[in-house]
Amino acid sequence: MIIRRQTREIRIGNVIVGGMHPISVQSMTNTDTRDVEATVRQIHDLERAGCELIRVAVIDEAAALALRSIRDKITIPLIADIHFDHRLAVAAMENGAQAIRINPGNLGGPEKLARVVAAAKQHQVPIRVGVNSGSIEKDLLKKHGYPTPENPEALIESALSNVRLLEGHGFHEIKISIKSSDTLTTISGYKRLAGRTGYPLHLGVTEAGGLIAGTVKSSVALGILLYEGIGDTFRISLTRDPVEEVRVGFELLRSLKIRERGPELISCPTCGRTRIDLFSVAEEVERYVQTMTAPVKVAVMGCVVNGPGEAKEADIGIAGGNGVGIIFKKGVLYKKVAEEELLRVFLAELAVIEAEWKEKASVNGTGRI
Repeated sequence: MIIRRQTREIRIGNVIVGGMHPISVQSMTNTDTRDVEATVRQIHDLERAGCELIRVAVIDEAAALALRSIRDKITIPLIADIHFDHRLAVAAMENGAQAIRINPGNLGGPEKLARVVAAAKQHQVPIRVGVNSGSIEKDLLKKHGYPTPENPEALIESALSNVRLLEGHGFHEIKISIKSSDTLTTISGYKRLAGRTGYPLHLGVTEAGGLIAGTVKSSVALGILLYEGIGDTFRISLTRDPVEEVRVGFELLRSLKIRERGPELISCPTCGRTRIDLFSVAEEVERYVQTMTAPVKVAVMGCVVNGPGEAKEADIGIAGGNGVGIIFKKGVLYKKVAEEELLRVFLAELAVIEAEWKEKASVNGTGRI
């Protein structure tokens, strides 16, 4: 059983991070924030995938000004990512950012930081103190050396010293991240940090890589930390469409029995008995179930002989071969169709399940996980 680490609570729009509130899944757009239409379109895709917090890069004043138009068109809380320029942090909050990510020590000195904190207090905006291995202060690198699994102290001291800068202004609406591109350094750093602060932690492996490498590295690091009760929100960083980050994030939570969103898809790895193009069928089904919210288990199996039995725990599934396709529920034959009609008929069945779930959720108020 996972026992969550108790942390302070902060509110980002309608999402509470920390305490015993659900571990939130977030992402970051890769559009030019100044392009409002493109950014909003991507955020809408992320919303449909279940993203709960979205961060955008604020690279100049035009990007900061664009936040107002973006926020007016989306439903999830909007976070502004700021580097170095305190004026952009203030402008972002004035234009609707509901949280900001900064490194307080890189904003140009105490006076400029004071202006940012004053704006955060005025607009009730939490601040994420975000430290990466590549952005640690030179004096801390000289003192501790570059962060390693055995010695991540430079990351931790950098984060906590920046937190103290905010606390010095009477500000405590804080969450912390200490990201490394190294899996073991990430694990070690967050474990030690968790024992030295009560602020909520934002987990992540920075520059993790593409779909395969990034998913593996992030899942190992974050999976271990979450299993040990560490972490209040996270982003899976991938060099991909950010929608993939959200999908991986919820699958990670599902695998640890922490949260579930939408269907769980199981499929056989194929073998010599397979007589249908299972890869294509599984891909189409996977694409469809990612638009669903009903918490059902869906199976895509390769043969009608063993498929239903091997996936008898699935709520609904398909198997096919030699011109015949079947749809089964809990391992029992439900419907037999021509193989060429199998996918179409199956997707229609999934649509019925989703419609029934949404109707039930609207009545019972259980549509949100």
